[in-house]
Amino acid sequence: MNDTDLNLLIALDALLIEGSVVGAARRLNLSESAMSRTLGRLRTATGDALLVRAGRAMVLTPYAEAMRERTHNTLREARAVLSPDAEVLNLAKLDRRFMLRTNEGFVEAFGSKLIATVALQAPNVQLIFVGKPEKSDRDLRAGSIDLEIGVLGNMGPEIRLQALFRDRFIGVVRAGHPLAQHVDIRQLAAFGHIVASRRAEQGGPIHDAIEQTGLKRKVVVVVPAFSTAVTLAIDSDYVALVPRSLVEHHPLLKNNPSLTHFELPFTTPEVTVSQFWHPRLENDAAHCWLRGVIKRCCQG
Repeated sequence: MNDTDLNLLIALDALLIEGSVVGAARRLNLSESAMSRTLGRLRTATGDALLVRAGRAMVLTPYAEAMRERTHNTLREARAVLSPDAEVLNLAKLDRRFMLRTNEGFVEAFGSKLIATVALQAPNVQLIFVGKPEKSDRDLRAGSIDLEIGVLGNMGPEIRLQALFRDRFIGVVRAGHPLAQHVDIRQLAAFGHIVASRRAEQGGPIHDAIEQTGLKRKVVVVVPAFSTAVTLAIDSDYVALVPRSLVEHHPLLKNNPSLTHFELPFTTPEVTVSQFWHPRLENDAAHCWLRGVIKRCCQG
């Protein structure tokens, strides 16, 4: 460690955030000349110019742009390691981006409430929702996502989890549909079904329950998102099969007079929707805050 001055990390973080020597000097309470000398040391240490002139202004190099978030996160982690009890979370000044991997149904049901709550408490926080091409803890381990929300599957024993709510499938039809008055399994099978599946799958507990009675289930269309399934059902005689949480929490679907939802005439397994994270973020103050916000949005 004799050839590495970790104080340069603090200066580099300030320089990349401000994008100027003047701004970095003000942030660190240094003179401009002192910050200029520090920039010279940073250029020597990194082998990159970091700041270059563009007309009358100075701009970050591509390397500096690419290292900005990594530098900020590294400094934050270093401070947490050296003084874990000293981290005081200031939501008003929290400037951070969180990557959340979840399916479209969760975003459609709870996204508006979650985004509004986060914006009110921490206006500089950015939420990025990414899709779920697979159920794996690989991205949690690698740190490319901060949280995964969904049903437990293929998660390593070290991954932390917290249950958010229990969910089950229901049927959704247009207002005035024959199934809005009475539903039995024979009537349900008589109408075409709209299924939402990212992988174009048509099977599952609902399919099995109908076919086991000797009836034939007719899947007329498969779409990638639950909200699309509901939209198609409202304009047809088809039945959309979606999670109950979507209809109860989606701002455009709950109490919507254009649709009716009903319990299925047979028992299907309930699922527990949870949030998952890597243990390195267990005691991260901002991450703990976000997990709390998500849990309250799902249960409130």
